[in-house]
Parts: sequence; C-alpha cells; structure tokens
Amino acid sequence: MANRSDLTLPPDLTHERRTGPFRTQRPIYRDLLPPCNDACPAGENIQGWLDAAQAGQFEQAWRILTRDNPMPAVHGRVCYHPCETACNRRHLDQSVSIHAVERFLGDLAIKSGWSFEPASSQSGKRILVVGAGPSGLSAGYHLARLGHEVEIHEAGPVAGGMMHFGIPAYRLPRDVLEAEVARIQAMGVRMVFDHKVEDLLAEQTAGGFDAMFVAVGAHLSKRTDIPARDAGTMFDAVSFLRGVDAGAAPKLGRRVAVYGGGNTAMDAARTAKRLGATEALIIYRRDQEHMPAHDFEAQEALEEGVKIHWLRTIKAIDRTQFTVEVMEIDENGRPRPTGQFETLEADSLILALGQESDTGFMRGIPGVEFQDDGTVLVSDNMMTGYPGLFAGGDMVPAERTVTAAVGHGKKAARHIDSWLRGIAYEQPPKNPIAGYEKLHVWYSTDAPQRAQDQLDPSERAGSFEEIVKGLTEREAIYEARRCLSCGNCYECDGCYGACPERAIVKLGRGQGYEVKDALCTGCAVCFEQCPCHAIEMVPESAAASAAGE
Repeated sequence: MANRSDLTLPPDLTHERRTGPFRTQRPIYRDLLPPCNDACPAGENIQGWLDAAQAGQFEQAWRILTRDNPMPAVHGRVCYHPCETACNRRHLDQSVSIHAVERFLGDLAIKSGWSFEPASSQSGKRILVVGAGPSGLSAGYHLARLGHEVEIHEAGPVAGGMMHFGIPAYRLPRDVLEAEVARIQAMGVRMVFDHKVEDLLAEQTAGGFDAMFVAVGAHLSKRTDIPARDAGTMFDAVSFLRGVDAGAAPKLGRRVAVYGGGNTAMDAARTAKRLGATEALIIYRRDQEHMPAHDFEAQEALEEGVKIHWLRTIKAIDRTQFTVEVMEIDENGRPRPTGQFETLEADSLILALGQESDTGFMRGIPGVEFQDDGTVLVSDNMMTGYPGLFAGGDMVPAERTVTAAVGHGKKAARHIDSWLRGIAYEQPPKNPIAGYEKLHVWYSTDAPQRAQDQLDPSERAGSFEEIVKGLTEREAIYEARRCLSCGNCYECDGCYGACPERAIVKLGRGQGYEVKDALCTGCAVCFEQCPCHAIEMVPESAAASAAGE
C-alpha cells in the first residue's frame, strides 16, 4: 500500500481531519487467547506467569499461576503438558518447556516458604469435599479462597489420592506432594483421614454442610477373564503400586509380566524393575502408535530395560506360561486376531487394564444418574441431579488426568460459590485464539529448548530417586523468555518505531500504546511488523461504529 504522504489532500481539510475521508482501515490493539492458555485443563494463565518469570519476578509468577492451580511443583512433574503441544513456538523450533518453568516456580515456592493469602472475608458456609485427590484438593483450595469453610473427608491415610498411591516416587517425590498439600491445609482447609463416606446425606446432615463436592477418583482396577488352568501370582496394578508406596511390596519373582498399555502399566513395569525383577515385560494388544501411554513414558521404560510385546493379547495362563495371540491393526485402528499364538514366561502377572470409580455409595441419592461404567453424570455447572451435590475428577465422564481433575475442582468451586449465593456463575467469554498463522515472527528465533537433565538409565535400577531434574534459575529465565507472547502486546516498541506518521503513542511501561486517529493513515505497517498479533486492522466503518462516531 502506498504511503499516505503520497496522496494529495483537498485544501479545505485541516491537519486534524485529513486522514478520515481517505482511510479505509485502521489499527486497533486487542488481546487474543494464547493457545497454551486455551489448552490447559486447569485454566492457567500460562502466558501471564511466564511473562513475570522471564523478568525474574518469581514470586509474582507463582502467585499468578496459583490463582488457578495450587500445586505447581506437582504439575511441573506429572502433567502431560498439552499446553506445549499447542505452543506456537513448535512451528519454529521446539515448544517452550512450560512444565519445567512451572516446576521451577513450584520448587522455589516450597524452598522459600511462600504461602497462600487468606480470604478477605468469610461466607459462613460449610462445604464437604469427599476425596483428597487432585480434584478434591483443588476444590478445597478454591472454595477457601472464596471465603468458605471446607472439610475434606478422605478414606485413605494421607492426601493426594492417585498422585500419592498411583504415581511412583521416581516421578513425584512424596515430600514435594506433602509440601503442597500442607500449604492448602495452612489456609484452614480441614482434612479428615481414614474416614470412608458410606452415607453421603447423613454425613451432610451430621456436619451441617451447605453443599458437597464428591471426587473419589478411580481406585478400582478393571478385571478381565483369562482362562487359567493353574493361575500363578497375579496382582492389580493399583494395589501393587499402593503396596510399594506403603513399604509392603509383594514378592514378584524374577520375571514379571504387565498386561496393559497405559501409563499405569509403564509405571508398574518400571517399579517391578526397581524391586529387583531381572525381566519386566509389557503385553499390549495394540501397537505403539495406538497405546494410551504417552510416548515419553514408553521410551523411558524401554531405556530402563522393560520389554514391550506390542500386538499381543493373553488367551490363557498355565502357572508361569502365558499363551498370547498375535494381533494386527485393522483399517480403523482397532486390533484384530490373526490366529497365530506364542508362549511367554513370567513368574507373576500385574493387570493394568484401567481403573473405575467406586460410586456405589451414591446410588440411593435422589436425582443422581450414572453411566454404564459407573461414572456420575453432572450438568455444565458440575452439579448432579441432587441440589447442592457436585462431582468431578475421575468419577465423572471426562479426561482422566491430574490436571483435568484440578480444573474440575476449580470449576466446581466457582459454581458451588454461585449456587450458595443464589446466582448463576457465568464464564467470561474467551477471546479468539492466536494461532501461529496470525503471527509475524520477523526476528531471530535461534533459541533451542533447554532440556531437563535426567538420571542415566544405568543409575535408575534399584532406586526410586527422582529421574528428571529441575531447571536452574538462569535456565528457567531463559526458557520463559522463549515465549512468543502470542496474541498479547509485550511492548516491544516495534509498532512505535515502524509507524511512518508517528501516529503511535507510548503510554508508559505496562500501559501499552494508543493510535492518534488524526495522524494514522491505515497503512498497516504497524500490523505487519507486530510479531505477536496484538494489532488487528479493521474496516474504517466498523471501527467508527464501535467508537460511536
């Protein structure tokens, strides 16, 4: 487009209005939604806390992060970071290592003794939370922040749920989990352990609770019928991992087979190796492309000497002999039998075929509905058909991850708070997503991701020492600075320096810019050079209408 100074202006137009009749478009500053924020199941403001972290303002970054997620040290270790899969930087080199910076902030908070600020006022309402897993802990935290009195009833001896009993210590050290739970307790969230809720409504009446949130998790292992002439030693994966965590590891024998292809199967096989098994093999009916476990989990297992027999299903067991049928993947990605059989040897078998929730104690409550798999149906506001009874986490139909469960807890807390106040909570509208196609990354991006150090596979055997190491302060700042600030102005002054008419005005640090309407010609130079798409060009008529002109 030609520069506006090349045009001849009618003599009767003053300097103040000379651009108006000729300009067909004008720039506006607007905020878009970064794809990382959009992909986070916990709803974190990832771009916001990365911005503070890259400036070295670590406590501020941690406080921005924990507005949405109270356990960053845990999530920096166990979340499968869909935010990084969505990160626009992956189109240039590699995604920002968001989880590594999150872990750095979480660990620094524990080391520094940072605590949550108490609610400014108390509502006088009492909420019962059943289950101290990730969803229950999240709900308790957010409800306490909203000024409610929270009491969590947990059937187990400690908080954490599957984070404690299902994730091995080499992935999640127990002192890290305990520190983040203790911070939630310090807010005043009361936790009652070794207390299994059998009659929910009686529990509500006895405690005088105004609302309830149930998040009992999925602790029951699924079973399968395998013909067995003389079955050998068999365990379910959840009970096995729970026993190991409690210091009561069972005797497995020299050769251990694990049946399943999820992350729990990988954890069970890797744990068996650490307990002294000379051979740990995974039997799974699909191929690696279609396994539910994440690729890095399988890769780490293979590095540690775990063998994986893809496309195999167990058909019969005779003591230590397993007859398996070879499978193949059909055109729909499903396994189908081939009629070919093999024999494998193992001293014990661990079943890792998935988990179910024990929701039987809710069967008699009026209005509560269930799916065939036992999960509880909830509405968009996380409430069951019984007024004041909300549910979330693994026991409702949804993705079963720690981060999704934490997101459920936050969402339920907001709706519980609104229900107690007699109003409906309305989610603020989302801005459009700033996809990679919108960016104008014209500057050098030669800044590869800083990989986290790991224990050598040869050092892992026989030890539950944490495998993945954290970032240093310098590395965390470097990684945070790799963020492209997609869709939101970070005041790089590019538009200010590029405008040929000097129509861009700096408002001061943190205030952004404004456009002098009388000087702007709509040439779009500011838009074209804005690397993060914080500027959009809109038709002049639409802009004038929006401004009420």
